[in-house]
Amino acid sequence: MNVEKRMFGRTGQQFPLLSFGAQRIVDEHNCTEDEAIAIVNRAIDEGITYFDTAPSYSKGQSEERLGIALALHGRRNDVWIATKTNDRTRDGSLKLLEESLKRLQTDHVEEWRLHNIMTMEELDKCFAKGGALEALIEAKDQGLIKHISISGHTNPRVQLEAIDRYPFDSALVALSAADHLVYSFAHEFLPKANEKGIAVIGMKVMALGKLAPWYEKALQYTFSLPISTSIVGMESMEQLEQNLAIAKSFKPMTDLEQLSFLKEIMHLANPDVLRWKSTDWVSGEWYVR
Repeated sequence: MNVEKRMFGRTGQQFPLLSFGAQRIVDEHNCTEDEAIAIVNRAIDEGITYFDTAPSYSKGQSEERLGIALALHGRRNDVWIATKTNDRTRDGSLKLLEESLKRLQTDHVEEWRLHNIMTMEELDKCFAKGGALEALIEAKDQGLIKHISISGHTNPRVQLEAIDRYPFDSALVALSAADHLVYSFAHEFLPKANEKGIAVIGMKVMALGKLAPWYEKALQYTFSLPISTSIVGMESMEQLEQNLAIAKSFKPMTDLEQLSFLKEIMHLANPDVLRWKSTDWVSGEWYVR
């Protein structure tokens, strides 16, 4: 049985519901280079083609490992790579992209995104003269990237404002069941993004591990949303196999099942758990956690 595929916004691409968050195929998460290569290639064998990474993940090791895994087995053309810039300027972002492409051992990526835009002030910086959005547009014109994206963990209103200002191809946003309960991207952002034909990628599916006791339900909840795909961080073959098994047997949650699950986890809607939505989740800390 294969994993259900969905359309990826206006791009004409389709991806399985389960996609690969490459943040964790690093030493920091006790994943060796050999294990990373094996996990990435097993994922591709099973039909996973969407891989998300960023230069800030373990100081570039995530990108580096993904690049090695793809180059070693000649699989670059089998996958879609999304990486990011956490710099808010044009020049700083273009420098990051150049370094990302080297680590990924490629001359282009399919998707480049503004990484974790938390506030309207940050959004304004990206959109200002000399801001990061200029870099994304230039890189696309030069063929270094194919699609322009944005991500956000914190306040859906910031991403709503972003898609009103610019026709982003996709948005990566926090869509765990716990996120449903406060500053909800599911309620506030998803309907508008879908209306505009923007591909939405779910992340934080396990709420930094807090939803692990409800592992299968957590995945089912996010898969049941009207999204294009969801990235799940995987640091071991065991996790990959577990996620694949759940994705292959996926049946959408009914409204009643969803409600019952949200009641079970309601106690998690607090700043200690949803740290990416709390006031002390400050820039400079978010991307190394």
